[in-house]
Amino acid sequence: MNKRGIEALVGLFVLLGLAGLLFLALKAANLTNVGAHESYTVRAKFDNIGGLKARAPVRSAGVTVGRVTSISLDPKTYQGVVTLDIDKRFEFPADSSAKILTSGLLGDQYLGIEAGASDKNLAAGDTIKQTQSAVVLENLIGQFLFNKAAEAGTDGGGAKK
Repeated sequence: MNKRGIEALVGLFVLLGLAGLLFLALKAANLTNVGAHESYTVRAKFDNIGGLKARAPVRSAGVTVGRVTSISLDPKTYQGVVTLDIDKRFEFPADSSAKILTSGLLGDQYLGIEAGASDKNLAAGDTIKQTQSAVVLENLIGQFLFNKAAEAGTDGGGAKK
């Protein structure tokens, strides 16, 4: 091969590398499905959203059906208000429930939707009424330690030492 052919192959290799880096950056930022389908917007209120972030996936049965578009605080109830964009291909019953879940033990959080049994479907602007807040690992550890400390303060018969 001559020098010009080698330079062309190196240039092609560099372009493929840059395309790969762009793909990984979009995957890491959850931006690979931007503008893929039409969607409708619903809201859900949670007592604790944990580490849920905007652009987090919305999943049902493990399938990504939408994205979290924004998170705000309701000034009257002091609950976290999560706004979701759900793909129009997926229609959920009006009595569906939403949970904040974690991918793996220490993974990113996402919003899971469990379908209800109502004949009426969620429409744009509706609010999901049945919600389950995020499980915060620090709170679980604190409760465990508190319970262990309370058990240590009593002997086997329940009387204090």
